[in-house]
Amino acid sequence: MEEELEMIFDMAKEQMDASIDHLKRELLKIRTGRANPVMLSSVMVEYYGSKTPLNQVSNVTTPDAHTLMIQPFEKSLLQEIEKAIINSNLGLNPQNNGEMVIINVPMLTEDRRRDLAKQAKAEGEHAKVSVRNARHDAMHEIKKLKDNHLSEDAARDAEDEIQKDTNNFTKMVDDLVAEKEAEIMKV
Repeated sequence: MEEELEMIFDMAKEQMDASIDHLKRELLKIRTGRANPVMLSSVMVEYYGSKTPLNQVSNVTTPDAHTLMIQPFEKSLLQEIEKAIINSNLGLNPQNNGEMVIINVPMLTEDRRRDLAKQAKAEGEHAKVSVRNARHDAMHEIKKLKDNHLSEDAARDAEDEIQKDTNNFTKMVDDLVAEKEAEIMKV
């Protein structure tokens, strides 16, 4: 029974960790008014007939807080990179100087900041739902063990442990979202 409980705890923690990792990746994609190469992580470039992530066909750098510079490994990709950025609906306007693609990241308006803060909150809510689903699955497994001769006390202790983990992960989500919101709202 102990091994089975341990497996349930490990499975729940893995799912909760995965939720936090996913949230971190999603929050990185949300613009904060500062140029960041991660902003272009979703951009796929047509490269020899297949869609390839931008960072695999070029170097993306930030020389200052409001500029992204994209240096392709092959100059023939300049137009493809430009087209991919325009088609990505990120609201960015790339400029091609024949050597590299330069993007000036505009300052965010107050309305846009609020929208991005809402988007961050929504991502946080998705992560919380995922954490609660992991708790639900673990509680269900504990109930099954209880039906198979797990003592009441051991089941209650296991449920308390799962709830404690859920609370910790939910607080982590709240902290990550609050940090991102502060970053977005900072002018």
